[in-house]
This record gives sequence, structure tokens and C-alpha cells, in this order.
Amino acid sequence: MYEESEYVELKRELTTDIKKEIIAFANTNGGTIYVGVDDDGKITGLEKPQADLEAISGMIREGIKSDLTLYTKIYIEQVENKKIIIVKIISGPNKPYYLSDKGLKSNGVFLRHGVASVPATDEIIKKLLSENRKDRFEVQECLNQDLNLKYMNELFSNKNIDTTESKIKTLNIKSLNNKFTNLGLLLSDECPYTIKCAIYNGKNKIEFRDRKEFTGSILKQINDVSEFLELLNKTSGKIVGLERIDTRDYPEYALRETLLNAVIHRDYNFTGSILVHIFEDRIEVVSLGGLVNGINMNDIFIGVSESRNPNLANIFFRLKYVESFGTGIGRIIESYEGYEKEPIIISSDNAFLVTLHNINYKEEKQKVLPSNLSQEEQLIDYLKKYNKISRIIVEQILNVSKTRANDILGQMVNKKIIAKQGTGKSINYVLK
Repeated sequence: MYEESEYVELKRELTTDIKKEIIAFANTNGGTIYVGVDDDGKITGLEKPQADLEAISGMIREGIKSDLTLYTKIYIEQVENKKIIIVKIISGPNKPYYLSDKGLKSNGVFLRHGVASVPATDEIIKKLLSENRKDRFEVQECLNQDLNLKYMNELFSNKNIDTTESKIKTLNIKSLNNKFTNLGLLLSDECPYTIKCAIYNGKNKIEFRDRKEFTGSILKQINDVSEFLELLNKTSGKIVGLERIDTRDYPEYALRETLLNAVIHRDYNFTGSILVHIFEDRIEVVSLGGLVNGINMNDIFIGVSESRNPNLANIFFRLKYVESFGTGIGRIIESYEGYEKEPIIISSDNAFLVTLHNINYKEEKQKVLPSNLSQEEQLIDYLKKYNKISRIIVEQILNVSKTRANDILGQMVNKKIIAKQGTGKSINYVLK
């Protein structure tokens, strides 16, 4: 009936080691401890169950930090005419939990690994502290105090948002001791974080058509990128009966909400840029930082909202860019209702990817090049359309090996039909 596992610990009798087991379950995924049960699952029972229960309660209150009282349940149960104690522990929200007399050291912090409770390494302790710290990035004092809020002030003024010193502190743009916070850094003209957009020819990343990096206040970046994407979001029309129906390539709500989510919920402890990849059949938006600790994808789909940067989210709410409820992801999906492909939403430990499909994109059948064109003529024809070509493209067009592609390109260079540009992996060829 009873068997030790990742979530179950058996103890013949009560010892102070039970604190380590409780800490390990609280720091990992929770679990249950049965006291009065032998390692082989045999019920041995306890001589003084009430006294042992009180002792366990005292150990939890006084021997473990932070307080686990609300996240544990202790009770006596009679099994096979013998009394045992059951201790249920859920994964706590204030990790890492540790022995009061040992502190935040390897001999004080424990994790559940298989059927054992093992000491946590210093690296894991730091990670747990980072994930659950109260001083979030956005409320920490900024290292750069020479910030300019020109763009933010102009935008706030247009939106009738107060920019007095007291209001700036209320919004947590400055701390109570009048120092800029990291939220102030994000909103300032000196914001070091950027959004990078890349447009590709076709459906893969083989060939760039254009690329652009947006800088300045995160508020300016949002507006600039939105305008940029709006220009690319073409309208296609079709006649149904006597009526013309126009459809944008991407639902406007889905495009805007995806971008806002990437900015509001990203992890600014990472310095990389938000990436927007634009293909002919889809747009991919990648932001750093996975889901907030304790939230999973199912929570997101049913509308649970837990922001990594609540003060930044509050700014966007006041600007009426977003709603206060966790409806964003659900409405992105709803905006594609009735269309062939739904948005794809993927979360890893350190990144979040949203893929929006082009509603108006139609798969084209592979065009067959005229058989009377030579290999060189096929490449010239491509260059007339797209201005430049790479060795990889040559391989695909002519269905030849890397070596043969290089030979053909070399011959065309020697004949002065084309010219070579760039170095290394950036080499391209253009018509002379």
C-alpha cells in the first residue's frame, strides 16, 4: 500500500530529520510523509502519536524558514488498528525553504530527487532566490540615474496622465528616495533594450529582404513597431455575391496584443532583444523569459494573468493599450476563429514564442523553370527579380551540390556576368 517515491517518504518513527524531508518537498513539487510506516511499507504505528504530532508542528513553526504553516497539513490516521501520522506538504511560494539553524547553505536547503532528499547546491539556491525574490527587476533602483523621460512625458500629456513628482513615485518610476527605478529606465529615452524586426524572402531565414532595430523608450518602440507592422499588414479582398469582403493578412488585435505581451511580460534580467521575424506566410515574435514561476500554459489559455512586470503592465493599462484582465492570449486565438490555421504559442524555460499565420497566404505550386534555360540563365533570371543571390539559393534553384554551386558562381564571376559581395557567411552575388 505504501511505497517511497518522488512524492512519498516513509518513516518508521519520528526524528528531527523529518525537517529535511519537509523542506525538500516544499522546495520541489510537494509530497506526503507517513510517520509510523517502515521502509518496506509495513505499518508499525506510533506509541505516542499525539505527542509526535505536536512535535512535528513545532519543528515546522520553529525549525524551518520561511513559515510553512499554511502549506502543510498534519493529522493522525488509524490504519490496521495502528495510528500513524500523515504530513502533506505542497510546493511553497517562498522558496528556498531552509533549516533555521543552518541558513541558506547547502546543509540547510534540500530538494527532492527520486526517493531521496538531497542538499541543494549553491547554484540552485541562487536560482531559487532569483525566481522568488521580492525585489523584482522593475522596482530595483537603476544604476543609471541620468535619465530623460521626454517621450514618456509627451505621451502622458497627450493621454492626460499626471506627470508630477508625486505621481511618478506612485507609478514606481522613481523610488520613495527619489531615485529612478528600472521601470524608469525602460520608459526613458535611454532604454538599452530594443526590438529587432527582420523580413525574409519566402518561408525560411535563408535570405533577408530587410531588417530594422527599434530603440528609445519602450513606449516609443511599441508605437514605432506597431506602425511598421501596420504597413506590412496588407488587405486582400474577395467578392461574395454582390459584396466585397476585405481581410487583413493578420487580425489587428492579434498583432497588437502579441507585441504588447512580448514587451510587458519579458524578463528584463536578460539583455537580448525582442525578435520579430516576418515571413511571407507568418510572423514570429520571440521574447526572453518563459512563464512566470508557478504558471503553466493551461493557466494562460483559461485566462490566468500573472505579470512578471506588474508596474509596467499598469503603465500600459493607464495608456489604455491593454485590459486589466488576463484575456490577451485567449482573444488572440479567438481572432483567428473560422480561419484554417490557429496561432501557435510555445513557452520554454527562458523564452516565449507566438506564431501568427498570414490569413491571406496561399501555397503556390512549385514553378517549373523552362527547360530551354541554361543554369546560368536561370540564375540571371533570379537575379533580375531579387537583385542578389547566395550559394545556398543556387543549390536550391539548380538542385546541385555545394561544390557544383561554387563552381558555377566562380565561372560567372570570371565571365564578369556577376560580382561577389561580402565575406564569410555573408557572401552574395549581384549582376554586373
